[in-house]
Amino acid sequence: IFEYDLKKIIALSTLSQLGMMMFSISLGLYELAFFHLLTHALFKALLFLCAGILIHGAGNTQDIRSFGGLSLNFPLVTVCMNLANLSLCGVPFLAGFYSKDLIVELACQYSWGIFVLLTMFICLSLTVLYSVRLTYLSFVGPYGGGTSISVCESGYSLVGPVVILSFTSLVSGPILSWLNFPAPVLIFLPVFLKWGALFF
Repeated sequence: IFEYDLKKIIALSTLSQLGMMMFSISLGLYELAFFHLLTHALFKALLFLCAGILIHGAGNTQDIRSFGGLSLNFPLVTVCMNLANLSLCGVPFLAGFYSKDLIVELACQYSWGIFVLLTMFICLSLTVLYSVRLTYLSFVGPYGGGTSISVCESGYSLVGPVVILSFTSLVSGPILSWLNFPAPVLIFLPVFLKWGALFF
């Protein structure tokens, strides 16, 4: 949460998602852990590619305090990186939602105890916290004084893979869900548990 290095934030975010996979495995949900691994690989690759473009365009600096207001110079990368961040947070109908929400709902359905559920919801809220912080300091916040060039977005070798991975971050969730789970899963939860992740 207090890290300022762009690559370290994304790398530590990977550890957070690996923790989510280990949590899923500890509940005996092996298939869901693998499903989350697949979806996570797609939007995390998009995050790293966007970070590379930002670092290259911002004069090879990784300190997000020197970014600020990059959405004006990197509009396409801004959209794609925010799409990956929203998918990481589990926003509905993006790739991360299909795997992460299923893990959360099945964890709530199995009734492992209030401590396990509270820990899970707090960890989910921390994911949203560092993702929003990264977006704010990089794209929305005040200009940090670093140099930035938008020439990076003109190269097809950089932008092409980013656009392709953005598309997969949109459609891979339902496609992988249909391939991994041919039978639909029906989960019944109380309203306060269903809205728990959104509340936190």
